[in-house]
Amino acid sequence: MVNDNMKKLIVAPAPHAHSGDSVRRNMLLVILALLPAYVVSVIEFGVGALITAAISVCACVLTEWLISRFLLKEQRQTIGDLSAVLTGLLLAFNLPSSLDWWIVLIGAVVAIGVGKMTFGGLGQNPFNPALVGRVFLLISFPAQMTTWPVPQGFNTSYLDAETGATPLYYLKHIAKTGDTSFVDQLPALKDAFLGVMGGSLGEVCALALIIGGLFLICCRVITWHIPVSIIATVALFAWIGTPAGMEAGQYVAYELLSGGLMLGAFFMATDYVTSPMSAWGKIIFGIGIGFIMMVIRTWGAYPEGMSFAILIMNACVPLLNKIRPQRFGEPKKK
Repeated sequence: MVNDNMKKLIVAPAPHAHSGDSVRRNMLLVILALLPAYVVSVIEFGVGALITAAISVCACVLTEWLISRFLLKEQRQTIGDLSAVLTGLLLAFNLPSSLDWWIVLIGAVVAIGVGKMTFGGLGQNPFNPALVGRVFLLISFPAQMTTWPVPQGFNTSYLDAETGATPLYYLKHIAKTGDTSFVDQLPALKDAFLGVMGGSLGEVCALALIIGGLFLICCRVITWHIPVSIIATVALFAWIGTPAGMEAGQYVAYELLSGGLMLGAFFMATDYVTSPMSAWGKIIFGIGIGFIMMVIRTWGAYPEGMSFAILIMNACVPLLNKIRPQRFGEPKKK
C-alpha cells in the first residue's frame, strides 16, 4: 500500500539544487574587479595600456578558439566562458605598457597554448596560464620585460614612453648594499598607494587592486585565506629584514605596495584550478608564496618574485589538497 509520504519521494541525479553560480559568472566578476586598476593604468600609461591589453585579450581568445576548433576538434567552443578573456587581461597586467606588440602576441599564445590547452583546457591546467606566459617572456626577452615606462598621463606615446627604475629596484639595492641614498629615489607612499610610479599595468594602483579584491571576497568568488596569508607573510618577513637606514614601517609599506603583490595575492594566487581546496591548504599555500617571493626579492636575481613564487606553489597544490577536514563519522587517524 502506498501512503501519501511515499508519493512525495522524488529521486533525481545530483545536483539537487543549483546556486546560480557558473564559470562565466565568476570570470565576469573577476574582470569587473580588475576594471578599476585598469582604468588607473590607462590614465597613467596612456594608449600603451589600451594597445597591450587589446592585443593580449584578442590573441588569447583567438588562440583558444583555433586550438579547440582545429586541434582538439571540439564542436562546443569554450571561449564563451570568458576564461580566455581573463587570462589575456591578467597577462597584460603583468607586462610593461610599452612592450612590442609581437612580444605580447607570443606571450598570449604561450599562456593559452602551453599553459592551458596543452593540459586539456579550463579546469585541468596545473599552473596559472597568465603567469606561464609572463615567465616565458621574462626569460626569453629579459631586456624588454624589465624596461618599465614611467607614468606620464593618457597622452603618453606607445613606443616612445619614458622609462625608469621601479621602487623594487631601489629597495633591492638598499637591502643588498645598505646604501640609503636610494631612499630619496623612492616615490612617496601616497604615490605608491595611488599608483603614480613605474611598473607593469598591474603594479600601478594598490588601492584599486585592494578594492577589486575586497569586491571578490564580498561576492564570495574568492576567500580571504590566500590574500591575507600572503600579505601577512610578506609584512612579517619585511619587518624582520628591514635594512639599516630605513624604518621598519616604511620598508614594510613599500614592500606591500610595490610590484605585483596585490595583483598576485587577490587575482592570480586565488585561481580556482591552481590553488588548494581546503582552508588550511590555502593558508599554507599563501604563506609559501609570500616566503618564496621575499626570498627572491631579497637575494634573487630579480627585484620581483611573485610570478615565480605562485608557479612554484602551484606545483605543490596536489600535495596541499591532501589536507582535508575529517569526514562525518570517520574514525580519527592515529
